[in-house]
Amino acid sequence: MMNTLNNKIFVVDDDLFHLGAMQQILNSNGDEEVITFENGMECLLEIHQNPKIVFLDHQMDIYTGFETLKKIKRHNPNIFVVMVSAQEEMQTAIDALKYGAFDYLQKDENLEHKVLEVMQKITEVKQVLKKRKSFGIKSLFKK
Repeated sequence: MMNTLNNKIFVVDDDLFHLGAMQQILNSNGDEEVITFENGMECLLEIHQNPKIVFLDHQMDIYTGFETLKKIKRHNPNIFVVMVSAQEEMQTAIDALKYGAFDYLQKDENLEHKVLEVMQKITEVKQVLKKRKSFGIKSLFKK
C-alpha cells in the first residue's frame, strides 16, 4: 500500500537495529523522506523541519520518549507522534495517548503490519481533515 500523502517522517530510537528496521518498513511503504535519530535530543534539534509523523521509542537515554513527545507537541501539536515500545504495560500506552501520541505500537513480530496500519490511519485522518478544511472554506463563501 503506497502512501499518497507526502510525509517527512522522523524515527527516533536508540536501538540501531530497530531504527534500521523502521526505516526499511517506511521506505517500502513509499515514504522516501525518512530521517532517523538515535535519541530525543537529536530529534528536537531538527524538529524545526516540521515532520508530519514521528515514530518515537519510549525508553531512551538523554530524553525519554515521554519528554520528547511533550516537547514535540509544544513545538507543533499537529505532528502525528506514534510511541513505539517493547514494553507491554497498559499504563505506558495510556500515558502516551494522554500526552498527545496518535497511537502506541508494541515492538513485536507484527511491528511491520502495525506500522503500515498506523500509516494508513494517519493518511485517512489527514484526508478527512483536509476535506473538512476545504468544506469549511467553501461554506463560508456560499452565504
